[in-house]
Amino acid sequence: MLPLLYLHGLSSGDFVPAVGQFLGSSSGLSASVITRLTEQWKGEQRTFAARDLSTVDYVYLWVDGIHVNIRLEEHKVCLLVMIGVRADGRKELLALTDGYRESTESWAGLRDCKRRGMRAPVLAIGDGALGFWAALGEVFPQTRAQKCWFHKISNVLGSMPKSAHPGAKKALAEIWNAEDKDHALAAVQDFQAAYGAKYVKAVAKVVDDLDELLAFYDYPAEHWVHLRTTNPHRVHLRHRPAPDQGPQGARLTRGRARDGLQADRVGPGPLARGKRAPFSSPWSAPERRSSRAGSSIGPRNHPPSRTAP
Repeated sequence: MLPLLYLHGLSSGDFVPAVGQFLGSSSGLSASVITRLTEQWKGEQRTFAARDLSTVDYVYLWVDGIHVNIRLEEHKVCLLVMIGVRADGRKELLALTDGYRESTESWAGLRDCKRRGMRAPVLAIGDGALGFWAALGEVFPQTRAQKCWFHKISNVLGSMPKSAHPGAKKALAEIWNAEDKDHALAAVQDFQAAYGAKYVKAVAKVVDDLDELLAFYDYPAEHWVHLRTTNPHRVHLRHRPAPDQGPQGARLTRGRARDGLQADRVGPGPLARGKRAPFSSPWSAPERRSSRAGSSIGPRNHPPSRTAP
């Protein structure tokens, strides 16, 4: 609670009466104590931002710029968030800084992650307007890009009259929710045929970014629900995780598609299998069998080795 009050702008001198009203007692919460705690939090943040990343293999990377009502120096500055998913399915917060969503320099944290040993992710997912993409091209040019469908749909509909929205939404859903990539490409042609003549700009927003919008189809089908948008991460960041998720959060689903990332991975094989070279770690351990027949889960704390393509 105390960090949240601080981030929302409550001064150290106001903590004592505010917390006293909330808890019924302000014992031990003088202004000097609050100042000491804020210095402790800053120290913990510096330690987090300097940690070694060379022993962890992040296969997927989600990025977003989130505007929240907290202590930031300028109105347009937001939180720049990077979340990585390990080869065994666990997701972790990689970096959290303040900056401008559209600025390449604001995403310099990616360069810092590489300096601390981070390997190039297989796929990065984010809003097409982010300055992150230019930074990604400089730092990890081999990483593929997946543009967020949640943002793309909003941009497309913004170029069309409201009367056309219901039909356009349905046509776009046939693309991002297709059975496979071939069916998605066929749905794109149908979208062009239906709206290309009247809404050229709207159709161009899809066609011009087609490779980045359909990249997720080249990965395991059970991951598609997570890879085509960054929106589940907005929900996760703004709400506390369930108590049984542990410090590293939930895992990617390997079974029935569920909402966001709040699901366990219970199927065999690593993420993005066959997409990159094996990862060697001094902590590697054999896979253990799950209670479900014919399935397995990797080591709980460390990434498994992966088979080379």
